[in-house]
Amino acid sequence: MDPENTTEVLTSAQELWNELLKLGTRLMQPWTLYQLIIIAGIVIFCTVFARILIPKCGKWCEGKEGLYKYFSNIFLDVHRRLTLAMYILAASLVVSVMQIITWPSRSFFIGVSVELAFSWLLISVVSSFIKNGTLRSIVTWLGWIIATLQITDFLEPTTNLLDSISLEFGSTNLSVLMVLIALFSLVALFLMASLISRTGARKINRINDMSPSIKVLLNKALQIGLYTTAFLLSLKVIGFDLGSLAVLSGAIGLGIGFGLQKIVSNLISGIIILLDKSIKPGDVISLNETFGWITKLGARYASVTTRDGREHLIPNEDFITSQVINWSHSSDFVRLDIYFGVDYDSNPHEVKKLAAAAPLTVDRVVNNPPPVAHVVNFGDSSVDFILRFWISDPNKGLTNIRGNVYLALWDTLQENNIGIPYPRREITMLGTGDDVGKPVRPPKKKS
Repeated sequence: MDPENTTEVLTSAQELWNELLKLGTRLMQPWTLYQLIIIAGIVIFCTVFARILIPKCGKWCEGKEGLYKYFSNIFLDVHRRLTLAMYILAASLVVSVMQIITWPSRSFFIGVSVELAFSWLLISVVSSFIKNGTLRSIVTWLGWIIATLQITDFLEPTTNLLDSISLEFGSTNLSVLMVLIALFSLVALFLMASLISRTGARKINRINDMSPSIKVLLNKALQIGLYTTAFLLSLKVIGFDLGSLAVLSGAIGLGIGFGLQKIVSNLISGIIILLDKSIKPGDVISLNETFGWITKLGARYASVTTRDGREHLIPNEDFITSQVINWSHSSDFVRLDIYFGVDYDSNPHEVKKLAAAAPLTVDRVVNNPPPVAHVVNFGDSSVDFILRFWISDPNKGLTNIRGNVYLALWDTLQENNIGIPYPRREITMLGTGDDVGKPVRPPKKKS
Protein backbone atom coordinates (compact mmCIF):
# COMPACT_ATOMS: atom_id res chain seq x y z
CA MET A 1 0.00 0.00 0.00
CA ASP A 2 1.56 3.31 -1.11
CA PRO A 3 1.72 6.43 1.17
CA GLU A 4 -1.05 8.19 -0.76
CA ASN A 5 -3.39 5.27 -0.28
CA THR A 6 -2.44 5.07 3.42
CA THR A 7 -3.40 8.71 3.87
CA GLU A 8 -6.75 8.10 2.19
CA VAL A 9 -7.44 5.14 4.49
CA LEU A 10 -6.61 7.19 7.58
CA THR A 11 -8.82 10.04 6.41
CA SER A 12 -11.77 7.70 5.81
CA ALA A 13 -11.22 6.03 9.18
CA GLN A 14 -11.16 9.45 10.88
CA GLU A 15 -14.43 10.36 9.18
CA LEU A 16 -16.07 7.17 10.42
CA TRP A 17 -14.68 7.74 13.90
CA ASN A 18 -16.16 11.25 13.96
CA GLU A 19 -19.60 9.86 13.17
CA LEU A 20 -19.21 7.33 15.99
CA LEU A 21 -18.24 10.13 18.39
CA LYS A 22 -21.28 12.13 17.28
CA LEU A 23 -23.53 9.13 17.98
CA GLY A 24 -21.83 8.57 21.33
CA THR A 25 -22.42 12.22 22.28
CA ARG A 26 -26.13 11.87 21.53
CA LEU A 27 -26.28 8.67 23.59
CA MET A 28 -24.83 10.50 26.58
CA GLN A 29 -27.64 13.06 26.62
CA PRO A 30 -29.98 12.91 29.67
CA TRP A 31 -33.09 12.20 27.58
CA THR A 32 -31.55 9.22 25.79
CA LEU A 33 -32.39 6.78 28.56
CA TYR A 34 -36.01 7.96 28.63
CA GLN A 35 -36.27 7.50 24.87
CA LEU A 36 -34.92 3.93 25.11
CA ILE A 37 -37.47 3.17 27.85
CA ILE A 38 -40.27 4.58 25.69
CA ILE A 39 -39.09 2.49 22.71
CA ALA A 40 -39.02 -0.68 24.85
CA GLY A 41 -42.52 0.05 26.18
CA ILE A 42 -43.92 0.53 22.65
CA VAL A 43 -42.27 -2.71 21.51
CA ILE A 44 -43.78 -4.68 24.42
CA PHE A 45 -47.23 -3.18 23.85
CA CYS A 46 -47.20 -3.90 20.09
CA THR A 47 -45.89 -7.44 20.58
CA VAL A 48 -48.65 -8.35 23.06
CA PHE A 49 -51.36 -6.75 20.96
CA ALA A 50 -50.13 -8.45 17.76
CA ARG A 51 -50.10 -11.88 19.44
CA ILE A 52 -53.77 -11.40 20.25
CA LEU A 53 -54.71 -10.07 16.81
CA ILE A 54 -52.67 -12.35 14.49
CA PRO A 55 -54.67 -15.59 15.14
CA LYS A 56 -57.91 -13.76 14.43
CA CYS A 57 -56.51 -12.38 11.15
CA GLY A 58 -55.36 -15.83 10.08
CA LYS A 59 -58.78 -17.33 10.86
CA TRP A 60 -60.52 -14.61 8.87
CA CYS A 61 -58.38 -15.32 5.79
CA GLU A 62 -59.18 -19.05 5.74
CA GLY A 63 -61.50 -20.37 3.03
CA LYS A 64 -61.43 -17.29 0.81
CA GLU A 65 -61.91 -17.83 -2.94
CA GLY A 66 -61.38 -15.84 -6.11
CA LEU A 67 -60.31 -12.22 -5.75
CA TYR A 68 -60.79 -12.37 -1.99
CA LYS A 69 -58.29 -15.24 -1.84
CA TYR A 70 -55.67 -13.14 -3.66
CA PHE A 71 -56.06 -10.23 -1.28
CA SER A 72 -56.24 -12.52 1.74
CA ASN A 73 -52.89 -14.08 0.75
CA ILE A 74 -51.34 -10.61 0.56
CA PHE A 75 -52.89 -9.75 3.91
CA LEU A 76 -51.56 -12.98 5.44
CA ASP A 77 -48.07 -12.14 4.24
CA VAL A 78 -48.31 -8.62 5.70
CA HIS A 79 -49.96 -9.54 8.99
CA ARG A 80 -46.96 -11.69 9.90
CA ARG A 81 -45.15 -8.36 10.21
CA LEU A 82 -48.00 -6.83 12.16
CA THR A 83 -45.80 -6.08 15.18
CA LEU A 84 -43.47 -3.95 13.09
CA ALA A 85 -46.36 -2.11 11.39
CA MET A 86 -48.03 -1.37 14.72
CA TYR A 87 -44.76 -0.12 16.15
CA ILE A 88 -44.40 2.34 13.26
CA LEU A 89 -47.89 3.76 13.91
CA ALA A 90 -47.52 3.92 17.70
CA ALA A 91 -43.99 5.33 17.68
CA SER A 92 -44.90 7.92 15.03
CA LEU A 93 -47.76 9.08 17.22
CA VAL A 94 -45.43 9.35 20.22
CA VAL A 95 -42.88 11.35 18.20
CA SER A 96 -45.58 13.77 16.99
CA VAL A 97 -46.80 14.39 20.53
CA MET A 98 -43.28 14.80 21.94
CA GLN A 99 -42.30 17.30 19.24
CA ILE A 100 -45.29 19.42 20.22
CA ILE A 101 -44.74 19.39 23.98
CA THR A 102 -40.92 19.25 24.15
CA TRP A 103 -37.71 19.80 22.16
CA PRO A 104 -37.25 17.75 18.93
CA SER A 105 -33.89 16.44 20.19
CA ARG A 106 -35.65 14.64 23.03
CA SER A 107 -37.45 12.38 20.51
CA PHE A 108 -34.46 11.89 18.15
CA PHE A 109 -33.84 8.19 18.80
CA ILE A 110 -37.56 7.38 18.70
CA GLY A 111 -37.75 9.06 15.27
CA VAL A 112 -34.71 7.10 14.08
CA SER A 113 -36.35 3.87 15.28
CA VAL A 114 -39.47 4.74 13.26
CA GLU A 115 -37.39 5.26 10.12
CA LEU A 116 -35.55 2.00 10.71
CA ALA A 117 -38.76 0.07 11.33
CA PHE A 118 -40.40 1.50 8.21
CA SER A 119 -37.43 0.67 5.98
CA TRP A 120 -37.17 -2.85 7.42
CA LEU A 121 -40.89 -3.42 6.87
CA LEU A 122 -40.76 -2.11 3.30
CA ILE A 123 -37.70 -4.25 2.43
CA SER A 124 -39.26 -7.33 4.04
CA VAL A 125 -42.51 -6.96 2.08
CA VAL A 126 -40.74 -6.33 -1.25
CA SER A 127 -38.33 -9.26 -0.77
CA SER A 128 -41.25 -11.60 0.02
CA PHE A 129 -42.08 -11.63 -3.71
CA ILE A 130 -38.73 -13.34 -4.43
CA LYS A 131 -39.45 -17.07 -4.62
CA ASN A 132 -35.86 -18.30 -4.22
CA GLY A 133 -35.20 -18.56 -0.47
CA THR A 134 -31.45 -17.95 -0.62
CA LEU A 135 -31.76 -14.91 -2.89
CA ARG A 136 -34.60 -13.57 -0.74
CA SER A 137 -32.46 -13.81 2.40
CA ILE A 138 -29.49 -12.12 0.74
CA VAL A 139 -31.58 -9.25 -0.60
CA THR A 140 -33.37 -8.80 2.74
CA TRP A 141 -30.25 -8.70 4.90
CA LEU A 142 -28.29 -6.53 2.49
CA GLY A 143 -31.20 -4.10 2.25
CA TRP A 144 -31.52 -3.93 6.03
CA ILE A 145 -27.79 -3.26 6.46
CA ILE A 146 -27.68 -0.52 3.80
CA ALA A 147 -30.88 1.12 5.09
CA THR A 148 -29.59 1.08 8.68
CA LEU A 149 -26.27 2.67 7.69
CA GLN A 150 -28.05 5.29 5.57
CA ILE A 151 -30.51 6.30 8.29
CA THR A 152 -27.78 6.49 10.95
CA ASP A 153 -25.47 8.51 8.60
CA PHE A 154 -22.83 5.77 8.60
CA LEU A 155 -23.23 4.68 4.95
CA GLU A 156 -20.98 7.26 3.31
CA PRO A 157 -18.03 7.04 5.76
CA THR A 158 -18.25 3.22 5.75
CA THR A 159 -18.20 2.99 1.95
CA ASN A 160 -15.36 5.53 1.79
CA LEU A 161 -13.31 3.46 4.22
CA LEU A 162 -13.95 0.19 2.38
CA ASP A 163 -13.18 1.84 -0.95
CA SER A 164 -9.92 3.32 0.32
CA ILE A 165 -8.54 -0.10 1.36
CA SER A 166 -7.39 -1.37 -2.02
CA LEU A 167 -4.67 -3.12 -3.97
CA GLU A 168 -3.64 -2.53 -7.57
CA PHE A 169 -3.42 -5.37 -10.12
CA GLY A 170 -2.10 -3.87 -13.34
CA SER A 171 -4.68 -1.35 -14.49
CA THR A 172 -7.31 -2.60 -12.04
CA ASN A 173 -7.67 -1.05 -8.58
CA LEU A 174 -9.28 -3.69 -6.35
CA SER A 175 -10.77 -2.42 -3.10
CA VAL A 176 -12.64 -4.15 -0.29
CA LEU A 177 -15.84 -2.44 -1.41
CA MET A 178 -15.40 -3.75 -4.94
CA VAL A 179 -14.82 -7.27 -3.61
CA LEU A 180 -18.04 -7.12 -1.56
CA ILE A 181 -19.99 -5.77 -4.52
CA ALA A 182 -18.49 -8.48 -6.74
CA LEU A 183 -19.39 -11.25 -4.27
CA PHE A 184 -22.96 -10.02 -3.94
CA SER A 185 -23.29 -9.59 -7.69
CA LEU A 186 -21.85 -13.04 -8.33
CA VAL A 187 -24.17 -14.74 -5.85
CA ALA A 188 -27.22 -12.81 -7.06
CA LEU A 189 -26.45 -13.41 -10.74
CA PHE A 190 -25.73 -17.11 -10.16
CA LEU A 191 -29.02 -17.52 -8.30
CA MET A 192 -30.84 -15.74 -11.11
CA ALA A 193 -29.05 -17.95 -13.65
CA SER A 194 -30.07 -21.04 -11.69
CA LEU A 195 -33.69 -19.86 -11.56
CA ILE A 196 -33.77 -19.09 -15.30
CA SER A 197 -32.03 -22.39 -16.05
CA ARG A 198 -34.61 -24.42 -14.11
CA THR A 199 -37.46 -22.54 -15.78
CA GLY A 200 -35.92 -23.10 -19.21
CA ALA A 201 -35.32 -26.79 -18.44
CA ARG A 202 -39.00 -27.24 -17.59
CA LYS A 203 -39.99 -25.59 -20.86
CA ILE A 204 -37.56 -27.74 -22.87
CA ASN A 205 -38.63 -31.00 -21.18
CA ARG A 206 -42.25 -30.32 -22.14
CA ILE A 207 -41.41 -30.45 -25.87
CA ASN A 208 -42.62 -33.87 -26.98
CA ASP A 209 -41.10 -33.82 -30.47
CA MET A 210 -37.52 -33.56 -29.16
CA SER A 211 -35.36 -36.56 -28.26
CA PRO A 212 -34.15 -36.91 -24.64
CA SER A 213 -30.49 -36.49 -25.63
CA ILE A 214 -31.20 -33.18 -27.42
CA LYS A 215 -33.14 -31.99 -24.38
CA VAL A 216 -30.17 -32.76 -22.14
CA LEU A 217 -27.80 -31.02 -24.57
CA LEU A 218 -29.95 -27.88 -24.69
CA ASN A 219 -30.26 -27.83 -20.90
CA LYS A 220 -26.47 -28.12 -20.46
CA ALA A 221 -25.82 -25.44 -23.08
CA LEU A 222 -28.33 -23.15 -21.38
CA GLN A 223 -26.70 -23.69 -17.98
CA ILE A 224 -23.17 -23.10 -19.28
CA GLY A 225 -24.24 -19.97 -21.16
CA LEU A 226 -26.12 -18.48 -18.20
CA TYR A 227 -23.41 -19.18 -15.62
CA THR A 228 -20.67 -17.88 -17.92
CA THR A 229 -22.65 -14.70 -18.55
CA ALA A 230 -23.27 -14.26 -14.82
CA PHE A 231 -19.56 -14.62 -14.06
CA LEU A 232 -18.51 -12.14 -16.75
CA LEU A 233 -21.17 -9.64 -15.67
CA SER A 234 -19.99 -9.82 -12.05
CA LEU A 235 -16.45 -9.02 -13.23
CA LYS A 236 -17.77 -6.17 -15.34
CA VAL A 237 -19.64 -4.71 -12.35
CA ILE A 238 -16.40 -4.12 -10.45
CA GLY A 239 -14.69 -2.68 -13.54
CA PHE A 240 -12.43 -5.67 -14.19
CA ASP A 241 -10.69 -5.57 -17.57
CA LEU A 242 -12.00 -8.62 -19.42
CA GLY A 243 -9.09 -8.38 -21.85
CA SER A 244 -6.74 -9.50 -19.09
CA LEU A 245 -8.60 -12.82 -19.03
CA ALA A 246 -6.44 -13.87 -21.98
CA VAL A 247 -3.54 -14.46 -19.60
CA LEU A 248 -5.84 -16.39 -17.27
CA SER A 249 -7.10 -18.48 -20.18
CA GLY A 250 -3.52 -19.38 -21.09
CA ALA A 251 -2.82 -20.48 -17.53
CA ILE A 252 -6.01 -22.54 -17.49
CA GLY A 253 -5.02 -24.14 -20.80
CA LEU A 254 -1.63 -25.06 -19.36
CA GLY A 255 -3.30 -26.55 -16.30
CA ILE A 256 -5.64 -28.56 -18.49
CA GLY A 257 -2.69 -29.89 -20.46
CA PHE A 258 -1.04 -31.26 -17.33
CA GLY A 259 -3.60 -32.09 -14.70
CA LEU A 260 -7.15 -31.82 -16.06
CA GLN A 261 -6.97 -34.11 -19.06
CA LYS A 262 -9.48 -36.62 -17.70
CA ILE A 263 -11.96 -33.94 -16.67
CA VAL A 264 -11.86 -32.25 -20.07
CA SER A 265 -12.01 -35.63 -21.80
CA ASN A 266 -15.17 -36.50 -19.87
CA LEU A 267 -16.72 -33.12 -20.67
CA ILE A 268 -16.03 -33.46 -24.39
CA SER A 269 -17.15 -37.10 -24.36
CA GLY A 270 -20.41 -36.01 -22.77
CA ILE A 271 -21.01 -33.52 -25.59
CA ILE A 272 -20.20 -36.18 -28.22
CA ILE A 273 -22.62 -38.63 -26.59
CA LEU A 274 -25.40 -36.06 -26.65
CA LEU A 275 -24.73 -35.17 -30.28
CA ASP A 276 -24.47 -38.69 -31.73
CA LYS A 277 -27.34 -39.99 -29.53
CA SER A 278 -25.51 -43.26 -28.87
CA ILE A 279 -27.01 -43.38 -25.39
CA LYS A 280 -29.81 -41.38 -23.79
CA PRO A 281 -31.76 -41.36 -20.52
CA GLY A 282 -33.93 -44.47 -20.29
CA ASP A 283 -31.65 -46.70 -22.40
CA VAL A 284 -30.75 -50.13 -21.06
CA ILE A 285 -27.00 -50.68 -21.41
CA SER A 286 -24.27 -53.16 -20.55
CA LEU A 287 -20.76 -51.86 -19.92
CA ASN A 288 -18.14 -54.31 -18.66
CA GLU A 289 -19.83 -55.91 -15.61
CA THR A 290 -22.52 -53.23 -15.24
CA PHE A 291 -26.05 -53.82 -16.53
CA GLY A 292 -28.78 -51.24 -15.94
CA TRP A 293 -30.62 -48.28 -17.36
CA ILE A 294 -29.39 -44.72 -17.71
CA THR A 295 -31.19 -42.32 -15.38
CA LYS A 296 -29.14 -39.17 -15.94
CA LEU A 297 -26.54 -37.79 -18.32
CA GLY A 298 -24.28 -35.30 -16.54
CA ALA A 299 -21.48 -33.09 -17.78
CA ARG A 300 -18.82 -35.47 -16.40
CA TYR A 301 -20.56 -38.81 -15.87
CA ALA A 302 -23.65 -40.87 -16.64
CA SER A 303 -25.76 -42.33 -13.85
CA VAL A 304 -26.64 -46.00 -14.43
CA THR A 305 -29.03 -47.72 -12.02
CA THR A 306 -28.78 -51.51 -11.83
CA ARG A 307 -31.48 -54.02 -10.94
CA ASP A 308 -30.27 -54.22 -7.34
CA GLY A 309 -30.83 -50.48 -6.86
CA ARG A 310 -27.18 -49.46 -6.99
CA GLU A 311 -26.37 -46.26 -8.86
CA HIS A 312 -23.13 -46.38 -10.83
CA LEU A 313 -21.55 -43.06 -11.85
CA ILE A 314 -19.65 -44.01 -15.01
CA PRO A 315 -17.32 -41.42 -16.61
CA ASN A 316 -18.46 -40.29 -20.06
CA GLU A 317 -15.09 -41.27 -21.53
CA ASP A 318 -15.83 -44.97 -20.88
CA PHE A 319 -18.83 -44.81 -23.23
CA ILE A 320 -16.57 -43.52 -26.01
CA THR A 321 -13.52 -45.77 -25.55
CA SER A 322 -15.22 -49.02 -24.39
CA GLN A 323 -17.61 -51.40 -26.08
CA VAL A 324 -21.14 -50.59 -24.91
CA ILE A 325 -24.16 -52.82 -25.46
CA ASN A 326 -27.24 -50.63 -25.81
CA TRP A 327 -30.20 -52.97 -25.48
CA SER A 328 -32.68 -50.25 -26.49
CA HIS A 329 -30.71 -48.01 -28.88
CA SER A 330 -32.99 -48.20 -31.92
CA SER A 331 -35.61 -50.65 -30.62
CA ASP A 332 -36.80 -52.02 -27.31
CA PHE A 333 -37.00 -55.58 -28.69
CA VAL A 334 -34.28 -57.86 -27.29
CA ARG A 335 -33.67 -61.51 -28.19
CA LEU A 336 -32.57 -63.90 -25.47
CA ASP A 337 -31.15 -67.40 -25.90
CA ILE A 338 -31.24 -70.37 -23.51
CA TYR A 339 -29.74 -73.83 -24.01
CA PHE A 340 -31.13 -77.23 -22.94
CA GLY A 341 -30.85 -80.91 -23.84
CA VAL A 342 -33.20 -83.94 -23.98
CA ASP A 343 -32.49 -87.63 -24.02
CA TYR A 344 -32.14 -89.63 -27.23
CA ASP A 345 -35.45 -91.41 -26.68
CA SER A 346 -37.29 -88.13 -27.40
CA ASN A 347 -38.58 -87.04 -30.81
CA PRO A 348 -36.60 -83.88 -31.70
CA HIS A 349 -39.39 -82.63 -34.00
CA GLU A 350 -41.89 -82.78 -31.15
CA VAL A 351 -39.40 -81.22 -28.72
CA LYS A 352 -38.82 -78.35 -31.13
CA LYS A 353 -42.57 -77.54 -31.29
CA LEU A 354 -43.12 -77.86 -27.53
CA ALA A 355 -40.08 -75.74 -26.65
CA ALA A 356 -41.16 -72.96 -29.04
CA ALA A 357 -44.60 -72.81 -27.39
CA ALA A 358 -43.35 -72.83 -23.78
CA PRO A 359 -42.09 -69.18 -23.56
CA LEU A 360 -45.47 -67.83 -24.68
CA THR A 361 -46.88 -68.78 -21.28
CA VAL A 362 -44.60 -66.17 -19.67
CA ASP A 363 -46.02 -62.64 -19.49
CA ARG A 364 -43.05 -60.63 -20.71
CA VAL A 365 -42.34 -62.78 -23.80
CA VAL A 366 -43.76 -61.31 -27.01
CA ASN A 367 -45.39 -63.48 -29.68
CA ASN A 368 -44.19 -61.38 -32.64
CA PRO A 369 -41.49 -62.35 -33.52
CA PRO A 370 -42.43 -65.82 -32.19
CA PRO A 371 -40.07 -68.00 -30.15
CA VAL A 372 -38.10 -70.62 -32.08
CA ALA A 373 -36.10 -73.72 -31.12
CA HIS A 374 -33.27 -75.37 -33.09
CA VAL A 375 -31.13 -78.49 -32.71
CA VAL A 376 -27.53 -77.38 -32.28
CA ASN A 377 -25.66 -80.54 -31.33
CA PHE A 378 -25.82 -84.31 -30.76
CA GLY A 379 -24.04 -84.57 -27.45
CA ASP A 380 -22.64 -87.53 -25.53
CA SER A 381 -25.85 -88.08 -23.59
CA SER A 382 -28.37 -85.57 -24.97
CA VAL A 383 -29.74 -83.86 -28.04
CA ASP A 384 -28.86 -80.21 -27.50
CA PHE A 385 -31.25 -77.37 -28.40
CA ILE A 386 -31.20 -73.56 -28.39
CA LEU A 387 -34.44 -71.70 -27.56
CA ARG A 388 -34.73 -68.10 -28.75
CA PHE A 389 -37.44 -65.67 -27.64
CA TRP A 390 -38.01 -61.89 -27.64
CA ILE A 391 -38.92 -59.35 -24.97
CA SER A 392 -39.75 -55.62 -25.24
CA ASP A 393 -38.86 -54.44 -21.73
CA PRO A 394 -35.17 -55.15 -21.02
CA ASN A 395 -35.21 -52.49 -18.28
CA LYS A 396 -37.14 -54.97 -16.12
CA GLY A 397 -34.21 -57.39 -16.10
CA LEU A 398 -32.86 -60.32 -18.12
CA THR A 399 -31.96 -62.96 -15.54
CA ASN A 400 -35.48 -63.11 -14.14
CA ILE A 401 -37.12 -63.61 -17.53
CA ARG A 402 -34.61 -66.34 -18.43
CA GLY A 403 -35.43 -68.08 -15.18
CA ASN A 404 -39.18 -67.90 -15.83
CA VAL A 405 -38.76 -69.31 -19.34
CA TYR A 406 -36.62 -72.17 -17.98
CA LEU A 407 -39.41 -73.02 -15.52
CA ALA A 408 -42.04 -72.91 -18.26
CA LEU A 409 -39.86 -75.18 -20.44
CA TRP A 410 -39.37 -77.58 -17.52
CA ASP A 411 -43.13 -77.83 -16.95
CA THR A 412 -43.77 -78.42 -20.66
CA LEU A 413 -41.17 -81.21 -20.90
CA GLN A 414 -42.44 -82.86 -17.72
CA GLU A 415 -46.05 -82.81 -18.94
CA ASN A 416 -45.03 -84.56 -22.18
CA ASN A 417 -42.74 -87.14 -20.49
CA ILE A 418 -39.61 -85.78 -22.14
CA GLY A 419 -36.56 -86.39 -20.02
CA ILE A 420 -33.51 -84.22 -19.45
CA PRO A 421 -30.71 -86.80 -19.13
CA TYR A 422 -27.79 -86.92 -16.78
CA PRO A 423 -24.33 -87.19 -18.32
CA ARG A 424 -23.49 -90.86 -19.03
CA ARG A 425 -20.03 -92.41 -18.72
CA GLU A 426 -18.94 -96.02 -19.45
CA ILE A 427 -16.18 -97.61 -17.36
CA THR A 428 -14.32 -100.67 -18.70
CA MET A 429 -12.61 -102.90 -16.10
CA LEU A 430 -9.48 -104.68 -17.38
CA GLY A 431 -8.45 -108.17 -16.17
CA THR A 432 -10.28 -111.53 -15.54
CA GLY A 433 -11.23 -113.74 -12.63
CA ASP A 434 -9.52 -113.14 -9.26
CA ASP A 435 -7.27 -110.44 -10.68
CA VAL A 436 -10.20 -108.07 -11.16
CA GLY A 437 -10.05 -105.26 -8.67
CA LYS A 438 -6.66 -106.21 -7.19
CA PRO A 439 -3.93 -103.58 -7.14
CA VAL A 440 -1.17 -104.01 -9.65
CA ARG A 441 2.27 -104.11 -7.98
CA PRO A 442 5.35 -103.03 -9.89
CA PRO A 443 7.91 -105.75 -10.66
CA LYS A 444 10.77 -106.22 -8.17
CA LYS A 445 14.17 -104.91 -9.13
CA LYS A 446 16.95 -107.44 -9.63
CA SER A 447 19.88 -107.15 -7.26
